Amino acid sequence: MSIPYEASGRVEQKTRTRQALVEAARELLAGGSTPRVEDAAVRARISRTTAYRYFANQRSLLLAAQPQMQPDTLLPPDAPREPRARLAAFMSGFAAYNLRWEPQLRSALRLSLEDATAERPLLRRGRAIGWIEDALAPLANDHPHVDRHALAVAIRSATGIESLIWLMDIAGQTRDEAATTVRGTALALLDAALAATGDAAAAAT
Repeated sequence: MSIPYEASGRVEQKTRTRQALVEAARELLAGGSTPRVEDAAVRARISRTTAYRYFANQRSLLLAAQPQMQPDTLLPPDAPREPRARLAAFMSGFAAYNLRWEPQLRSALRLSLEDATAERPLLRRGRAIGWIEDALAPLANDHPHVDRHALAVAIRSATGIESLIWLMDIAGQTRDEAATTVRGTALALLDAALAATGDAAAAAT
């Protein structure tokens, strides 16, 4: 059985070389380009031949350049328990996360539109749904009839990096304005869900 290139020989040096290529790709993404393996090699001052030993193609490089910061929650330690205030606090963190990693997430969005049988990019892994469900956790006690998962999916669909890109690139909003818009959208979806369950409860009485 063959041994992967990075798992043999000078492993620590190879780890540093790989990380240098990843950081170079991230810098190029931040500058607005979609780097090829050879572009990252030039940026990192590594030979093209060596770079291709780590990344066989552009897709594998761009996957490696995706955000590595994926915490369990984006809520602050002192997050409120009142549902609306808690969701507003989460959305501030969620928008900041998406804008911090915007170049890499734009790249991940492009990869998400490619071959569905290939390795899943970040945007297909659904981590944000769990974050939003965590933000909506108080609803379990205060509003048990709200389907928190369905609400989390609705909020994610309307407030993720895709929405921010549209707001900035098409609607012409600034980054701050786009963050404000998606936060308002999330709160409107929460309000609608609460109103719907309230109406249903009133009809049942």
